[in-house]
Amino acid sequence: MSEKNDKELYLNFDEYIRQGEPSQREAAYAWSTAIGLQAVDGLKTSEYLNGLARRNIEGEITIDEVEQLLNSYYENKTTLEADDDDKQEADKASKNIKRILSVKTCDFSTNGYIFLHRRIFEGVMKHVGEMRKYDITKREWVLEGDTVSYLNWEDLRRAVDYDIQQERDFSYKGISNDELVAHIANFVSGLWQIHAFGEGNTRTTAVFTIQYLRSLGFNVENDLFAKHSWYFRNALVRANYKNAIKGIDYSPVFLERFFRNLLLGEQWDLRNRYLHINPPEEWKEQPNLAVPSKQPTSTPTSTPTSTPTSFIYTNNKNIIRLVKALGEEQLSVKVMMERIGLKDRENFLDYSLNPSMNEGYIRMLYPDSPRHPRQKYLLTVKGLALYNSICHGDS
Repeated sequence: MSEKNDKELYLNFDEYIRQGEPSQREAAYAWSTAIGLQAVDGLKTSEYLNGLARRNIEGEITIDEVEQLLNSYYENKTTLEADDDDKQEADKASKNIKRILSVKTCDFSTNGYIFLHRRIFEGVMKHVGEMRKYDITKREWVLEGDTVSYLNWEDLRRAVDYDIQQERDFSYKGISNDELVAHIANFVSGLWQIHAFGEGNTRTTAVFTIQYLRSLGFNVENDLFAKHSWYFRNALVRANYKNAIKGIDYSPVFLERFFRNLLLGEQWDLRNRYLHINPPEEWKEQPNLAVPSKQPTSTPTSTPTSTPTSFIYTNNKNIIRLVKALGEEQLSVKVMMERIGLKDRENFLDYSLNPSMNEGYIRMLYPDSPRHPRQKYLLTVKGLALYNSICHGDS
């Protein structure tokens, strides 16, 4: 699947993402991402699904009606085409992903990861929500036909359990933006390398990643997964490929640059040509489009990040003040108000706390029980990134 095709699919909904009502923007983002992710398995949605998606964005039909119409379309289709099976998979998986992304929740557990696979591919493929029971290899273009070493099937559950538990136990307190990006890229890369399912691993990992990043406070409703899903997959391949005979080591730099664009708003040129293990001379250097001068081929950790980017930074002084006051503690509303010197609770909620929560900097300690008698508030990972920048004098 070419990058041109990925871009064309995304641009179908560009006017809604840039100029639509809030509900249209959210729906267009979800559809763009869902459709764009099909490229990782060389699939393309049908024009019929694209039309249904547009009608859903316009508010003309619900996602349930999309499902009913799509099922009826394939059940009653009389003129068969050679790629009908592929289109049906892409259409139904896209519809399922759109439904998932419309609800901002995340079951960050092994069972949640497995169930997500079931939700994406229900009615699409066999053995949904089941871990594979055989070993696999996959010939990759970027590896000149070689394969990543995927985990043997007997250890799949244990490996997913371990990776998710390690991430649960990890503290983002005090780490720099460089370390934050590198850690997230490493977690996602490791989870993908397990390749828990027979099919659909990259799409499942991508949706799980979006859900998890949202839970950390990041707004990932942009075009990265929609326009660059094929780059995302090939970057995962390069991050997990090592060949001592050929002198090739693991290369997480490409995946980190994807996440630098996604989370920090940087502008690395995300094209697959740079990921090939033996690129021609003109492809050996992946440029940062925000920097006019020639870019070094070093790892992202050498990229200057002293100035916070718009994805983490905010010019809302009330949010900045509250983030500084909260720091690495867990505080009640009363204590937060005392810290910043406010006495009007309603004013504090309207102009400080609620905006901080809406923009993903602060979360509740007990989110499922907003009126919990011991409710307190703490910084999200995005909030910690802003706080760490403030502490280092970047704000």
